Amino acid sequence: MASGQGNIPEEVIESVLARHDIVDTVGKVVHLSKQGKYLWGLCPFHSEKTPSFTVTPERGVFHCFGCGMGGNAIKFRMEIEGLSFPEAVRIMAEESDIPVPEGNGGILSPPDPERDRLIQAYELSAKFYHFLLKNTEYGTAAMDYLRSRGFSGKMIDQFQIGYAPDRWDTLLQFLDKRNFNLAEMEKGGLLSARGEGKGYIDRFRGRVIFPIANRTGKVIAFAGRILGDGQPKYLNSPESRLFNKSRILYNLHQSKASIRKTRQIVLFEGYGDVISAWEAGVHNGVATMGTSLTEGHVALMKSLGDEIVLAYDGDKAGQAAAMKAIPMLEDNGLRVKVAVLPSGLDPDEFISRHGGERFKEQVIDSAVSSIKFKLIYLKKNHILLEEDGKIAYVKEALEIIASLHSSTEREVYLREIASELELSYDSLKQDCNLLRASMQKNLPEGDNNDKRWNNGRHKKGQVQTPTLLPAYHVAERRLLSWMIQDPDAAAYVGERLGEEFNIDDHAAIAAYLYAYYAQGKPPGISRFLSSLQDDRLEKTATAISMMDTPPDWSTQVLDDCIREVRKYPVQRGMEQKREEMIQAEKSGDFLRAAQIASEIIALERQ
Repeated sequence: MASGQGNIPEEVIESVLARHDIVDTVGKVVHLSKQGKYLWGLCPFHSEKTPSFTVTPERGVFHCFGCGMGGNAIKFRMEIEGLSFPEAVRIMAEESDIPVPEGNGGILSPPDPERDRLIQAYELSAKFYHFLLKNTEYGTAAMDYLRSRGFSGKMIDQFQIGYAPDRWDTLLQFLDKRNFNLAEMEKGGLLSARGEGKGYIDRFRGRVIFPIANRTGKVIAFAGRILGDGQPKYLNSPESRLFNKSRILYNLHQSKASIRKTRQIVLFEGYGDVISAWEAGVHNGVATMGTSLTEGHVALMKSLGDEIVLAYDGDKAGQAAAMKAIPMLEDNGLRVKVAVLPSGLDPDEFISRHGGERFKEQVIDSAVSSIKFKLIYLKKNHILLEEDGKIAYVKEALEIIASLHSSTEREVYLREIASELELSYDSLKQDCNLLRASMQKNLPEGDNNDKRWNNGRHKKGQVQTPTLLPAYHVAERRLLSWMIQDPDAAAYVGERLGEEFNIDDHAAIAAYLYAYYAQGKPPGISRFLSSLQDDRLEKTATAISMMDTPPDWSTQVLDDCIREVRKYPVQRGMEQKREEMIQAEKSGDFLRAAQIASEIIALERQ
């Protein structure tokens, strides 16, 4: 794959947008329901319980009324998978067998030198830390620790594990000698500002370093485990323009080939588990980075696979985390299995004790259904030898089983419980059917056919009423809405208003529109967005395209809007004049006050 900064021919971008339908692209990640002219779903970019995320098929765009995120199919893939514009276009082109010629004559992604320098710094720093681990006395203790954890030399190299010496300026000197801007390095999370004054120090000290890469394999952050005693035990790079831990999965760049083949993802809690499992032959493993599972992680995984195997730690915390993750994954249409580990062991420890082959066969390949795991988890919370414990367990178990859509599945689990606890299967079945009827009765109207009962995430509700905008602001948005739909409207506004919009972003979008149509391009928000390549402007333009502006316009309505736009600076000028007049009167300068009054009258006439 060519560099992400290469030229992308316009015809490739148009072909990608034509082949990647917005509904299909978003629908792989978000469960969409049609209401009116929009498709609605829960936004994958922020946490919400009431859907405010929309897709408009005829315009080829998505937009969230909650967080403001919006754009076309390319933008959606960029945000979900953490890709740059050229990377997203190339990946999507590859998926649709669209050839991407090299060379000039296309759209060059906007230069982002600060981002490029930061990626270069992380890549060099990863190599530097890896060298220090393998070739210096600093790394001896760290290498001993990794060997004791069962990490082979091959894995240490493949995952580019390194070591940051317990000194204040090792990386600082390394970056400074290579003329990196140290303020940028601190902002990007490689260095820390000195607490007592000016200057910088290494962020990672005395830690084993695990590089974190984005989907295309570029190092964008580090995870550091302290060697010996100290707090915190684990330290991640801070959030930066490269690294958003709620949307990044460790090892995705290496595992995506296996995931694409199997459509299955094994989700671990830590990077040590991923590395040990890789050596055991589990090549579709990823991990969340020092954070619990988020909607962003779920959306990313749904774009890649259909089934998730949760391989969390066997202790109480790990099992509770699995219970919390199951509904998040299933509510987004993913199949879930859970790898059951002996109590107290994590995957890394299991592999160290019992070997990789046994781990793959007895843990990963033997993962149980989410329902089976829930029943196992429930059982641990009750003393089944006591009548009260048995009754409480059965009551909670029936609630889980009753929500199952398949009568065959319900029968399997009911027979298991009946046999295990020496209870009547017929009685259990009768109780289950009564509970199921009660559940259906309590569902909101229209939700009786929804597989996911009582999940609390699809409650109907209204999006909050937006704040009323000033008249000039509404007028500018209406003008841009017509301009996006019709080049003739853009030409009319261009002749009479040009870029004299009061809001900077509106003026910028207008300028881009004039240039876009000057190249003879057809109207359409989806194509126009690809010419912007600016996050803020894309969101604003998408929001404007979602307005219910009638497609038909007349010169009279355009003139009315233009008049409203031009009126605002005059009104603002009059307000300033009135304040000046009041101040002149207070200071006793009545001649000046009279002059200002005549100026105000002239403005009012205008």
